[in-house]
Amino acid sequence: MSNKPTSVDPSLQDPRVIQEALAGTRVAVVGLSANPLRASNFVGYYLMRNGYQVIPVNPRESAVLGQTSYASLSDIPHPVDVVDVFRDPGAVPAIAEEAADIKAAFLWCQFGVISPEGVAIAQAGGMQCVVDRCMKIEHARYRGRMHFLGFNTRQISARRGTISGR
Repeated sequence: MSNKPTSVDPSLQDPRVIQEALAGTRVAVVGLSANPLRASNFVGYYLMRNGYQVIPVNPRESAVLGQTSYASLSDIPHPVDVVDVFRDPGAVPAIAEEAADIKAAFLWCQFGVISPEGVAIAQAGGMQCVVDRCMKIEHARYRGRMHFLGFNTRQISARRGTISGR
């Protein structure tokens, strides 16, 4: 039996916090892979296409998606708004400590990356957290195509607007 947590405190999936994190433009993606078949690569590419400055953090890569890859968060020479984690939950506490040290505003843990210890460290360091959510999906929900289709607006409709006289 696994000791991996399977449920997440709903406060760690707060729509307000998610939208605040999405407003940040500098996203360090920890575990960003150069392999286009990996989810991290797909998410990083999507974020770049939607105006985010994506900063790869992967000691095994020198560059990903045309961007310099850093071995650790502390190697990044400029501020970071969001630390998006594509790593095993066991790595999150150390990542959270480093994210707090560089004064990132948000720790975002992707689907399946659930670490109560990492969240506690991040929150103690003044960070807000999003856990077990995908930044790409949440961007699409609140700011992209899914938003235009009515998701999270409490109105789902194919109508684009009213036509006068009808």
